[in-house]
Amino acid sequence: MGKIGIDISNEQAEKFSSYCELLLEYNAVMNLTAITDEKEICIKHFADSAVVLKYFDLKHKDVIDVGTGAGFPGLPLKILCPEMRLTLLDGLNKRVAFLEEVCRKLSLENVTCIHARAEEVAKDESMREKYDIALSRAVAPLNILCEYDMPFVKVGGKFLALKGKNAETEIKEAENAVSLLGGKLVKNIDIKLPDTDFERYITEIEKTSPTDTKYPRRAKKISTSPL
Repeated sequence: MGKIGIDISNEQAEKFSSYCELLLEYNAVMNLTAITDEKEICIKHFADSAVVLKYFDLKHKDVIDVGTGAGFPGLPLKILCPEMRLTLLDGLNKRVAFLEEVCRKLSLENVTCIHARAEEVAKDESMREKYDIALSRAVAPLNILCEYDMPFVKVGGKFLALKGKNAETEIKEAENAVSLLGGKLVKNIDIKLPDTDFERYITEIEKTSPTDTKYPRRAKKISTSPL
């Protein structure tokens, strides 16, 4: 992680190595990642997730990773910032079982893995507007992501979307969604990953008022009629 300016201990390096091994082992029998080169996994999954810590302090924060897939960005952040309290949310049970195994093998504490659909569990009082930070990485266009993520964020908290080269366009298209869901755009951070020519961004949205209880809508409505 030195190339992105984040210090890493030997213990953390060992955890990343074990995570990589588990990812490749499980990927042989289920679709977790199209990237199978270990160096590329370190850059395009681990470093791409970890770079959040250069700009945001997650210590002692309640964080939810919505649509986490194989654990990105949540698990790399947890390895580097063990003080955070992390919830990993994914709609596929096989992936959640993988995440639970990673947490067990890496002895990661204060991680909750939940198999559920975001648009359904966001209505649950125990999770709605309970998190300091919601994260999503490369899941969907920003106007759609906002409706899935922002109901989880408490007023004063943040939604951080890790986006690719279309971030600026997506931000313009998401202005209405951000406003309707009780947020405001703070900034769009341009990220440089080592040994790549990827365009990467962290889009920061602050939660300024409660999200109307009619959101999120059903998944089909969210995708076919974005806010």
